[in-house]
Amino acid sequence: MSKSFDTISSTGANGAIIHYKPAPDTCAIINKDHFYLCDSGGQYRCDIIHSLLCCSLMPARPLTHVLSLDASNGTTDVTRTFHFGQPSEHERRCYTRVLQCHIALARTVFPHGTTGHKLDVISRTPLWEDGLDFRHGTGHGFGSFLNVHEGPTLISFRESTRGCYFSTPLRANMTVTIEPGYYEDGHFGIRIENCYRIVDAKTPHNFGGTKFYAFEPFTLVPIQMRAVDASLLTHEQRAWINAYHATVAERLSPHLTGAALEWVLRETRPI
Repeated sequence: MSKSFDTISSTGANGAIIHYKPAPDTCAIINKDHFYLCDSGGQYRCDIIHSLLCCSLMPARPLTHVLSLDASNGTTDVTRTFHFGQPSEHERRCYTRVLQCHIALARTVFPHGTTGHKLDVISRTPLWEDGLDFRHGTGHGFGSFLNVHEGPTLISFRESTRGCYFSTPLRANMTVTIEPGYYEDGHFGIRIENCYRIVDAKTPHNFGGTKFYAFEPFTLVPIQMRAVDASLLTHEQRAWINAYHATVAERLSPHLTGAALEWVLRETRPI
């Protein structure tokens, strides 16, 4: 029906501007030697919202598209960062750290009563190991054909803003994004964002009768591996990437043909 927010489409130094909006006097040509960051979303009012597919093969097309998997209205928000050439060692390390930040929180199992403020630190530790950080929250709630930033969920390091969002624990069937990033002024920006649903976790124990929760991805978009320094990845991180990409390929392939299918299969190969 419409965009859910103004598309953030940025390359090179513009990518370091977290909420950059392309304008004639500031835009830049996409360059294969620079990172390209695209953060986009839509408002969908139909029965085809559950899964998102990256459709950036044609420059004029939006980043996100939907496939028929679930009966629901929905609001989407997804970010991918691409490099089309040979990233530098520093760029690869930064990109890998951001991916590790995303995986760290996406793999987290947490008990009932946990707020987003308590979870935020989990998604920063890989960057902190290199003395790096990012100045925005790690995640926010999103609506169903409603607001792209919607309460009562918020995952953020800020303790004194947005009031009740910090006092509302996360619980099953809430929706939230995970979107760590890194931004180097004058050079590049990196962000990797998925939408998630909070689900009941299957744990071997149930301490004190407490419920535990986990994150289940709504967004099914390949994460580019070109800029990843695989030597930094742990076994668990490799397993998460491979499992996520296997799900992406399995869910999307039956709906695709031609170049789109080839792209998805290529971008979801195990590492």
